[in-house]
Amino acid sequence: MLLGVNVDHIATVREARKDVEPDPVKAAELAIKGGADGITVHLREDRRHIQDRDLIEVRKRVKKVELNLEMAATDEMVRIALKVRPDMVTLVPEKRAELTTEGGLDLKKSGKKIKKAIDVIQGKGMPVSLFINPAIADVEISKQLGATMVEIHTGIYSNAKGKKQIEELKRVKKAVSRAHDIGLLVNAGHGLNYTNVKNIIAIKDIRGLYIGHSIVARSVYDGMENAVREMKKLIGV
Repeated sequence: MLLGVNVDHIATVREARKDVEPDPVKAAELAIKGGADGITVHLREDRRHIQDRDLIEVRKRVKKVELNLEMAATDEMVRIALKVRPDMVTLVPEKRAELTTEGGLDLKKSGKKIKKAIDVIQGKGMPVSLFINPAIADVEISKQLGATMVEIHTGIYSNAKGKKQIEELKRVKKAVSRAHDIGLLVNAGHGLNYTNVKNIIAIKDIRGLYIGHSIVARSVYDGMENAVREMKKLIGV
């Protein structure tokens, strides 16, 4: 099971002062040193954290592991993806007022736009993943739209407690199983931390986990390299 580390919130701290530090590109290099199998950056339309220059620099310096670009399915972002050429693209929903991504893509409402982005990006040799809710219908629509893989949204599971968390874990498991059965590569992420990740690790057929906030938070105390190394130990790779 791969570990992709999202370094967006390193940039969030930097942008709070509009300074040059901390540097998300340096954080990416330390994450790789700690064992990360990939680096994720989300270039938002409002540029609230990762900036265009960050994406360009991380592409230059992240060569030996997977670079995953999270982005909205807009014409501007597609043009950027084609220019920068990450190793993979994950299409995600965006709302200007949200603090973080609140849920999976609305595939029924935005299917035509999403399919257009998939066709253009994958036509240039970059696989596309869709960030979706843990619902069988969304898994099947993702396949119909032509995506190579999906990332199952684990946010509701991560925030739930007791019976609600057990129910959400079952939904995640079913979505992962269905995606695998119909030939999609399956990732998972959002809200995972050093405690709740253990139940997700136990799900077979997950290709990779994409984790950011909890690792960045741990790195404040322990350093990025050690924070990533500890998560890698939990995943068991």
